[in-house]
Order: sequence, then C-alpha cells, then structure tokens
Amino acid sequence: MMERMPDLHLDSKTSTSPWEWFVGTPLMVVCIIIGAVALRWLVHRAIRRVVRLMEDRTHERPETGRAGRVLRQATGLDSERRIQRAATMGSLLRSVTTILIFGIAALTAMGALGVPLAPLLASAGVGGVAIGFGSQSLVKDFLSGIFMILEDQYGVGDVIDTGEAIGTVEEVTLRITRVRDGSGVVWYVRNGAIARVGNQSQGWAVGLIDIPIGYDESVEHALQVLRDVVKAIDSESPWNDKLLEEPTVAGVESVTGGVVTLRITAKCLPNEQYAVGREIRERAKLALDAAGVKGPQLPPYLTPPTT
Repeated sequence: MMERMPDLHLDSKTSTSPWEWFVGTPLMVVCIIIGAVALRWLVHRAIRRVVRLMEDRTHERPETGRAGRVLRQATGLDSERRIQRAATMGSLLRSVTTILIFGIAALTAMGALGVPLAPLLASAGVGGVAIGFGSQSLVKDFLSGIFMILEDQYGVGDVIDTGEAIGTVEEVTLRITRVRDGSGVVWYVRNGAIARVGNQSQGWAVGLIDIPIGYDESVEHALQVLRDVVKAIDSESPWNDKLLEEPTVAGVESVTGGVVTLRITAKCLPNEQYAVGREIRERAKLALDAAGVKGPQLPPYLTPPTT
C-alpha cells in the first residue's frame, strides 16, 4: 500500500501575502511614529502660543506718578524680565514633553513588534532607582531651579544674598546660579543648596541716614535744616529719579552721652540707597555748618604720661 505523499502546497487560508504583512505590524509602528510626531507638533505649538501670550501680556497695575513708574521697572515686572522667564519655561516644557511623547511612542512600538516589555521595564526600574539614589542632589538642583524661575525669585543683574555669597547675579541656569561679589570673586552656587535668598533689587530699598549733632544744639532748628536739605535733593536731577518719594526727616533716633542722633529715611530704587545716603550726608553737613549747628564735641586727647 503506497503511502500518501504530504501536500507541499501551502493552504491558501493560512498563507500571508506581503501586503497583508505590511498592513499589520509595520503599518501600526509607522502610525505610532506619525502620531507621536503629530502630537509633539501640536503640544509644542500650544506651548509656543502660551509663551507668546505670556510675553505679550501687559501689567494691569496703573502707573501712579513717579513711584508707580519706578516700581514697575524695579519689581521685575518689566517686559524684558517677563520675556526671559517665559522663554526659559517654554524651552523646559518643550524638552519635557518631547521626552515623554517619544518615550511612550517607543514603548508602544516595541510592544507592537512583540518585544517583551516586562523585563525591560523591570531593568529600567532598578536602574532608575540606582540612578535616583546617586543623583539626588542633581535632581534637587533642577527642581529648585524650575521653581526659582517660575516664582521669579531673582534674575540676571539682581543683587542677592544666598547665605553663602552676596553679590550680583551674572547667570542663572536650572542647576547653578553664578554670583559675583563686591570683591570680584565669582561664586557658583547650586540651586538646591540655597535654603533662603534675599533679593536687594526687587521693589524698593530704604536708606537710613543718621546725622549726629551736639547735645546742646537746638534739635528743632537742626530738623528744619535737614527738612530743607531733603526737599532740595528731591527736586534736583538725577536724585529725583533715584528717589521714590521725598526723604523723611524722622526725628531724634537716639540720645547717647553728648550726642543727639537725627535720622532721615529715604525710599529709593534698589541699590541706590547708598549713593543717595552719601549725597544727603554731604549736604546735611554743609547745611548744618552754615546754620551754625555744631556736631558732638570730641573728647579731649590725652597724651600718655612719659616715664
């Protein structure tokens, strides 16, 4: 009895043509890539529109005279500062969304190709934990930098006190802040290491000017002389552009021994209180001398006895 030879022809029901194979998994992968690219384009377009709105947005606070005009420039609400902050956040958001979209698309495509994702994700999870423990300070620096930029705590050109260094900000990144102090030393401060920061360039500053006079001098007469001095300096250029309002003669600050200290307060632009204070002291000295108001008496100089 002759054995029946096996049929060498493929069953037409189980055969797969090249077109049928192409419209399966490869087409799905192509669609995933196209969808990721399209989604990235849409998200980036939305981010750019939001950034443009932030750049074009005008501050709603009305200008109220000289103080209002100066405060708008001094509090970091000017257009240049706002544009810089918006551009930085837009760049960060675009980078994060690109990584997320293409990362999810890559995992989806690998799943469609039959690549086992469970071992890969497990390995990535273990590696991520190890990297996370090793880069805690780096992650902390980046997160602190993001919140610092969002909250506009300081920017390039501001004079800040970070606790470790006091000086002018020269560069701000997501990881470090570069500060140059008064001696010219450049400090590189990690954003995550800044526990508190004092910004001397936002809003306004107050200069405290103490003028000592003799105990026997007329306090009221001296105060009137100082009032004339601050009134004159507030009406002259360039000091009227540095002052937010006319300096105030507060009165007697202290009486110690043979010295009566009179205090003047001057509300100025940030970092201008030093120049304004020097000018007021110089004019006050000249005006008090012209009015006959003497300063405190110096103790007599005693020469040491010779042996």
